[in-house]
Amino acid sequence: MITKGDKNKARLKRHLRVRKKINGTAARPRLSVFRSSKHMYAQLIDDVSGVTIVSASTQDKELTEAVGNGGNIDAASKVGELIAKRAQAKGVTQVVFDRGGYLYHGRIQALATAAREAGLEF
Repeated sequence: MITKGDKNKARLKRHLRVRKKINGTAARPRLSVFRSSKHMYAQLIDDVSGVTIVSASTQDKELTEAVGNGGNIDAASKVGELIAKRAQAKGVTQVVFDRGGYLYHGRIQALATAAREAGLEF
């Protein structure tokens, strides 16, 4: 039987394997995604200087009222739109997508699709 701890260990191993290959810069930051059972989080990170440029989550004041439950596909889409809008306000249009070891499916895919439709290129 696979426990939740084992699943997270496997996800972290996948995440480290991917992180060896991708790196965010000031010109093209890394769009990092984290999902919990109740919320979605996304942030643009410049790995060279170790700075978070912008972030968005289902716990932001802008989204709290619009999103009842933060753990569904609708909420992930709204986070994707918000991160893209905030990135464009900072002058960022191209990013490197870091799915955080999660499968590109469901909420992760919804966030990425919404970010692309809102103007981010990756």
